[in-house]
Amino acid sequence: MTDLATDLDILLATLRDTDRDRYLACLLSPQDKRRPLAALYAFNAELARVRDVVREALPGEIRLQWWRDLLEGSAHGDAGANPVAAALLEEVDRYRLPRQSLVAMIDARIGDLYDDPLSTRNELEGYAGETASALIQLASLVLSADDAARSAEAAGHAGVAQAIAGLLLLMPLHRQRGQLYVPLEILNATGLDRDAFLAGRDPARISAAIEAFAGLGLEHLAKARSAGAVSKAVFPAFLPVALAEPVLRKAMRAGAQIFERNIQPPQWRRQLRMAKAQFLQRF
Repeated sequence: MTDLATDLDILLATLRDTDRDRYLACLLSPQDKRRPLAALYAFNAELARVRDVVREALPGEIRLQWWRDLLEGSAHGDAGANPVAAALLEEVDRYRLPRQSLVAMIDARIGDLYDDPLSTRNELEGYAGETASALIQLASLVLSADDAARSAEAAGHAGVAQAIAGLLLLMPLHRQRGQLYVPLEILNATGLDRDAFLAGRDPARISAAIEAFAGLGLEHLAKARSAGAVSKAVFPAFLPVALAEPVLRKAMRAGAQIFERNIQPPQWRRQLRMAKAQFLQRF
């Protein structure tokens, strides 16, 4: 029989090391929902860091395929040896979470292993929808299956805003790797192409592209806020979204300086902002 208290401690410790903001969101969530949320968030963190722990794309695809096989019931090896995998499978069954959404999250991350750029805003929104938006919606299902459907539109837009903020924070690292998540149509509108953006030799146009990219995030954040009230029951799923606006606005001001300037607010400010969002029930 699983020791749920010990299991939760392991999940939270993993999450504290891999995704500090969602770790705090778990602590601000109802106690009886912390384990399933921690399992979901730790799973997401495992997918997000695959590019960081492999040197070539093929080993990364093998790691992602293992998670896919796990969810489809054909994984090789004992899932119980991996506390995140074991907890995820238990919570997926307990809350009847749609496995296809989790598989789509895995498939979306395959693109992270390569340096192919996104062509359009629609491609970016699709990527964000299958990752960040899907995670908010899955967390909402855990918190209240009855209320989750009513906040689906808000989750969709909020996830895009959150994803863009995250990509802006990682932009210096992505540039070093030769990765680009700013859609080519945004670059083209500012007179840039992929190579010119990554080379960084035209600060004015790069600033314009970053401003447009961050502006797209703010546009989706505004749509999320106007999509209708998010019920108190599912609001904890939206807590990390409260951190997106400061990053998006700082990026707009920083422009090309984003590659040299840290736009991530300090940890204490992020904690305070999430606690305030929880109190006000507003992201």
